[in-house]
Parts: sequence; C-alpha cells; structure tokens
Amino acid sequence: MKKLFFALFFLTVLMSGCTEEESSTDSIKTEDIQEIVTATKDTAEKHDVSKFEEFELESVIDGDTIRIKYNGSSEKVRFLLVDTPETNHETLGVQPYGPEAKEFTKQLLAGQDTVYLEFDVSYRDKYKRLLAYIYTKDGISVQEQLLKNGLARVAYIYAPNTKHVDWFKSIQKTAQQSAIGIWSVEDYVTNRGFDKEAYYAATKDQQDDAATNNGESTKANNSCVIKGNINAKGNKIYHMPGQRDYDNTVAEEMFCTEEEAVENGFVPAKQ
Repeated sequence: MKKLFFALFFLTVLMSGCTEEESSTDSIKTEDIQEIVTATKDTAEKHDVSKFEEFELESVIDGDTIRIKYNGSSEKVRFLLVDTPETNHETLGVQPYGPEAKEFTKQLLAGQDTVYLEFDVSYRDKYKRLLAYIYTKDGISVQEQLLKNGLARVAYIYAPNTKHVDWFKSIQKTAQQSAIGIWSVEDYVTNRGFDKEAYYAATKDQQDDAATNNGESTKANNSCVIKGNINAKGNKIYHMPGQRDYDNTVAEEMFCTEEEAVENGFVPAKQ
C-alpha cells in the first residue's frame, strides 16, 4: 500500500505541453511541490557555507543542473554524484519524476540571486560543465534534499570526485526503504538511469490491481442486501428482499447474513 500511495501521489498534473501519456503519469501539482519545499526549508540541516564559493544564479535547467555566472561567463553546473530523471532529453524525452525534480530544485532556489558551490577535486566533466555540490544561501544541500525526497539517485561516481558519496548513499538508502518518489515504482531506477517503460508497466499493473480490488469490494457490498431499520419505538428490525415493506424501508444498517443481523440485535420483520 505504501508503494501504491506514493506512486499515485505523483500522478497529478503540473506541466503543460507533454503528451497525453506523460501528463497523466509523471507530473505533480505545483502546490504539492511547494508543500514539500516548505517542509524541507523548515526541517533540513543547515550546513556551514562560509568556506564555499558564492556565485550568481542565472537559471535552473533541470533537477540536477543549473546555470551560473562564473568568472564573467554564463556556465552550466552539473550536480555532483546525483542524477535526476530527464525533462527535455533529445532521445529520452520527459521521464517520470523529471518535472518534479526540476520544480523542486527551482522552488528550493526561488528568490535567491546567488548559490554556494562546493567543488571537489576535478572542476569539470567531459562536456566541460562545472561539477559541484550546491547549497542555498542558508546552507541547505540541494543534492541531499533531492535524494531525501526520492527525486534523485546516487550516480556518476567517478574518482577523484567522491567526497560525499557515502553520505549521499546513506540518504538514498533511507528513501529507498521509505519507497518514495522514484523508489515508489519497482524497477524504475536502474544502474544505468531510469526505465520509462518499466515505470508505465508497473503503474498500469498497480492501477489494474486497484480497479480489481475496488470491483471486488463493490461486489461484496452489493451482496449485503439485508436492511436493518430502527422503528419509532426503538425496535431493531431487519427486512429481507421480497418482503412486503422491503422496498420502502430506509436502511440504517446493511447486513450480508441473517446471523449478522441477529448478532447486532435485530429481529426479523413479520411480513
């Protein structure tokens, strides 16, 4: 039930312009993200950023990528050791939880003109992007909170940039055990990234199971046709289908068997 709850929680609509399939499965309402971010700001550990470098924040590109002003130039910064689902990949397209991760990062950094960057040993990746650990002005680790809220996985662990890998893995383990976000759907997260097809297959199975369970519940309820009524004198009387006053009786309780009605203090109607 926990996995189903969190999977369905992330099925509401945030982004426009997605395909019908995508808009029904991988978006979350803006107000829900706002609640998560508000809680994060209230409860997150505040780290000491005084020893880190502060840079002008230009924009949020993706859940794990921002753009800053660096030495007079506009540059992309890729978050070290984490990977969030894509939102605008040329081949992968929009992946489930990608819009949520981007919106989370965007709102966590909302209203900030600058961010703090903690660099590891190597400053750039093979695409010439800057690599760093990102902190808000009041010391919240963006990577930590993405992992904590199930919006990122630990990935791209390349020496020598492994300073916080053990810390991040411990956070990820807790998110996995809680089955939140990307971890709420079995087999969606892989060691290579995110499996979109596995996500849609799993959520379809969950929806089918929910529909089946609902149908069985409805069927069970429909079999409980004995009407229990309390008359003006306070007498508890149950009416069986086919009896004279059955159709006109307003049921205050419904029973599946006569034994159940009797156990609850009701007696059979005379006609």
